[in-house]
Amino acid sequence: MKKNRRLFVKKLGLAGAGVAAGTSLFAQEKQTINILKRPYHRVSSDVINYGWIGAGGMGNANINTLLKHEGVKVTAVCDLYQGRLNDAKKLLGDDIFTTMDYKELLKRKDIDAVVIATPDHWHLPISMDALKAGKHVYCEKPVVHSVDQGLKLIDAWKKSGKIYMVGSQGMSSLGNEKARELLEAGAIGDINYAEGFWARHSPTGAWQYPIPADASEKTVDWKKFISNTTERPFDPMRFFRWRNYLDYGTGMSGDLFVHLFSSLHFVTNSLGPNEVSATGGLRYWKDGREVPDVLLGMFQYPDSEQHPGFNLSLRCNFVDGTSGSTYLKIVGSEGSMDITWNDVTVKRAKISDDDPYAKQNNAEGGMSDRKKILPPREIVYRAEEGYKGAHYDHHGNLLNAIRTGGTVAEDPIFAFRAAAPALLCNDSYFQNKFIKWDPVNMKVL
Repeated sequence: MKKNRRLFVKKLGLAGAGVAAGTSLFAQEKQTINILKRPYHRVSSDVINYGWIGAGGMGNANINTLLKHEGVKVTAVCDLYQGRLNDAKKLLGDDIFTTMDYKELLKRKDIDAVVIATPDHWHLPISMDALKAGKHVYCEKPVVHSVDQGLKLIDAWKKSGKIYMVGSQGMSSLGNEKARELLEAGAIGDINYAEGFWARHSPTGAWQYPIPADASEKTVDWKKFISNTTERPFDPMRFFRWRNYLDYGTGMSGDLFVHLFSSLHFVTNSLGPNEVSATGGLRYWKDGREVPDVLLGMFQYPDSEQHPGFNLSLRCNFVDGTSGSTYLKIVGSEGSMDITWNDVTVKRAKISDDDPYAKQNNAEGGMSDRKKILPPREIVYRAEEGYKGAHYDHHGNLLNAIRTGGTVAEDPIFAFRAAAPALLCNDSYFQNKFIKWDPVNMKVL
């Protein structure tokens, strides 16, 4: 997949589907800024009725974003904590149907689609039951709790005939879409390395979520929560801070690396790595959690039809006292791209022959081919003011697919290929070994 500067320059002004590059704000030798725009239009007047399963933090974020779209109604909500059901009534009205049994929700004929925002260990069983019940699905990432669940879900989805979207919101962002177009156009030459980083330094960011004062077995269906895991006495820490425990969550990699994998695979059209390794440790948040708060993953991507072989480095740090940032960088033979959901910065290497040292050596019969490396030129693509955001667009992608019978940006196959290396990163960390993965057939070797 050889790319070059001429091809990039030729395609520089072209926009990908749904992404328009506006007029430059200013142009200098050093930097050019372009504005990315998203045209919005509603494809039909059909109202889509949703059921809401899991009314915690991400559940609320999904529903509040979903309700910004026209033609959406939430008719029922399920959660295992009564306090969240009470909050849902305040948001949606007292007439909303509430239950602690998701199967009661799935029986309802007035539900077309469901949002699943539960702890990870419930993603597969609820998804399987929702598809059997004839519902379209929006499920939070990672799509499964363990690698051995992936093909089961894919098979169930294919048999169902329903649309299934996974919630790595960056998949539908202006930034990712522009980065994919630029890479294909040869903006940075051939990819050879990528890296991603996620930094946090707060109790909430490190999953020390608030525990309600009324938390008890009277307000929480603890038995249901642990019914597909290890039997334990009621523990509000495990229920409300579930990301810290392997029975229910998938650690830093399943929560955050999977976002970076999703974006990287979308931009590069990659099927995934064939080798996974990880290291890290529990450095600061020693609160009884079972997962590290500093994690580093290394991944080998093989040569493929989609891209040359390259290496990926991912880092996550919940003890980062300098920032709360996240980024994805892709490095190629002729430059690099810094990618966020709202912007892309292309840095392209510039080389000049105007080098006094080279001229002196030439005169003395020395190095005739020495080049001078200059600061790279930057080309910035930035989302327009008022952009509704990747999360809004991601739900819009599913709504349009439901109304038109179309496809989505992140179906179970794509989502499993993004989740698998993240889950294997955990396995590598806890087993202290390299793990081989077949990204084509989606299985451990």
